[in-house]
Amino acid sequence: MAQPPNLWNTLTDPLIRQNPVTLQILGLCSALAVTTGLATALTMSISLTVVLTLAAGVISLIRRHIPDTIRLILQIVIVASLVIVIDQVLQAYFSEISKALSVYVGLITTNCLVLGRTEAYARHHTPLPAMVDAFGNGLGYSLVLMIVGGLRELFGKGELFGFQVLPLVDQGGWFTPLSLMLLAPSAFFLLGLLVWAVRAVLPEQAEAREHTPPLSTEPAE
Repeated sequence: MAQPPNLWNTLTDPLIRQNPVTLQILGLCSALAVTTGLATALTMSISLTVVLTLAAGVISLIRRHIPDTIRLILQIVIVASLVIVIDQVLQAYFSEISKALSVYVGLITTNCLVLGRTEAYARHHTPLPAMVDAFGNGLGYSLVLMIVGGLRELFGKGELFGFQVLPLVDQGGWFTPLSLMLLAPSAFFLLGLLVWAVRAVLPEQAEAREHTPPLSTEPAE
């Protein structure tokens, strides 16, 4: 009889050790596009986590009744239905943030992280472990978005959640905003540095070398 999964490890592993963004490099489009500020990053994080958790629960419940031939189509339909609900809620109650997020809420439907967890985990586990795994991966994704979004907003505007943190030069302070931080390439650079930092601390996450250079044949002096 198979051992039940450890729910605590299932929840916490995706935060750092098995983070879907820094280790598996999933969900990069939104990580690069919606992290100009903490408000949009937080909204996107909550939206994806809710969709992923609910989708995993639904798919796990009906997993024994899903024909293999249409499983991906069915998973996409379930995820898309949840995304439509989330998008309508954002438009109704958070219209400004919804406009800032633009099409990226809708793209949750095709996010590799969402489809990856529903296909690889939720289809093979009972609802509770499936939802815990989905929630943990959502938190891991959210952690990366919040770090990148916080750094971009802080150094790009001197703000956090729209509140002035660093005194600007044009207001008699000392900080000059770095406009590069508000452009898409800065998210790519920050994400690369974050991946490097995590893999420097956890070297087991680094990929094996594809090519080993030959040993030097030069005679010793």
